[in-house]
Amino acid sequence: MIMGVVYTLAVTNFQRVADEAQRVGLDTLRIYLQKLPHEKSVKFLCLDDCSSCRVLVDGKVVESLSNSFDGFLDESVRVYRYDISSGAQEITKEIYFNSEDVEESVCFSYTVDKEGVGDQVFIEFKNRVYDYTSYFSPIPVYDSVQDAVEAKERLFQEVGR
Repeated sequence: MIMGVVYTLAVTNFQRVADEAQRVGLDTLRIYLQKLPHEKSVKFLCLDDCSSCRVLVDGKVVESLSNSFDGFLDESVRVYRYDISSGAQEITKEIYFNSEDVEESVCFSYTVDKEGVGDQVFIEFKNRVYDYTSYFSPIPVYDSVQDAVEAKERLFQEVGR
């Protein structure tokens, strides 16, 4: 009986979150993932040419959420790690093994851990750069990677005063 109630609550919660997925953009993706109930992590994963994206909660694909993100991105998306000494460096694509243990090509991924902290990256897509290194909401958006790097450098200079 208790298990049935818990299952019903979880399914209802994921259905509500699936409805919210229709309004998610790169400016709100981190917040959306942080809200998903999870114990270890939530991962947003786009495969091949980014035409299909999946949401993995604690390592398991949530089918009801995954269909909401088809066409969310395309293969032009780029991800950069920022370091004060070397600037923005493009991140190489990770390797993903599906449930049949077959390797698939990853176009994009973003992970939020159990504390709600996401990958500290810049995401470049359609002439916009989303600053996921910031803990502030809304996520700062820039016109180029160079603009994002300059904003970070200004911030470090202000903090260093």
